[in-house]
Amino acid sequence: MSRARTAPVVIARHGDLVVERDPLRPSGRLLRQGDMDASYIDLADPSHLEFDYLRWMRIVLRSVRARRVLHVGGGACALARALAAEDPSGRQEVCEVDADVLALSREHLGLHRTRGLRVRHAEGRAFVAGQARGSWDAIVVDAFVGAAVPRTLITAQAAAEFARAAPVALVNVVDNRSAGQVRAVGAALAEAFAHVFTLGGRAGNTVIAGSAAAPSVERIAAQAAADPSPARVTAPVAVRRMIAGTLAPRDEVSSLAIVLSGDLST
Repeated sequence: MSRARTAPVVIARHGDLVVERDPLRPSGRLLRQGDMDASYIDLADPSHLEFDYLRWMRIVLRSVRARRVLHVGGGACALARALAAEDPSGRQEVCEVDADVLALSREHLGLHRTRGLRVRHAEGRAFVAGQARGSWDAIVVDAFVGAAVPRTLITAQAAAEFARAAPVALVNVVDNRSAGQVRAVGAALAEAFAHVFTLGGRAGNTVIAGSAAAPSVERIAAQAAADPSPARVTAPVAVRRMIAGTLAPRDEVSSLAIVLSGDLST
């Protein structure tokens, strides 16, 4: 994810993490990690979502009336904070594995205790594994190492765990026009959810959604088309054609054991 940037002011730095003040929005704060824009917060308006794919995710979550949302990966928790501001009596819980990201977010990006929001230092797959059946309305996966979602979050087994804990799962991926990653994640979700659809463009961020119930594709598509960065919705029937013959990624036993023993909850 990247955005037009004009002489940003660096206000904090820790390793490859940088917090910048947005010159176009004085209350805006951008968290960058390496060469990637990782999170953006408007300190004066928690409902503002700068990144297009987060607005697309919010459209889907509103459509399915998800009030209990578990976020795997959070950065500065922009989406969770926006949803908590919109519905303080709901429940937004974030698992963020990077303690440095949380520390910078608390010090410079306005992350603090808020009604309806809980943020924990934890590995998301391990946390989901410990959740009761149907304990969430939706699970949102927005976690990256570099430009890739960690493999343990996009396997068929991970999708099955998401489906056990929630009837809806959203996964954000970054892909090129070949859409290989989109097809792989779509294939994994299709093993666990009856309906899979996507929102995105020809390249860049794509939101892949799995749902137990038939989604309101027309309504979601209309709202996504009206976004400042319009998204194209690919309906379940078209996704089934797109992923035909695609093998879903599967867990590697050794790496999964490390993940499931690594809950960092504080």
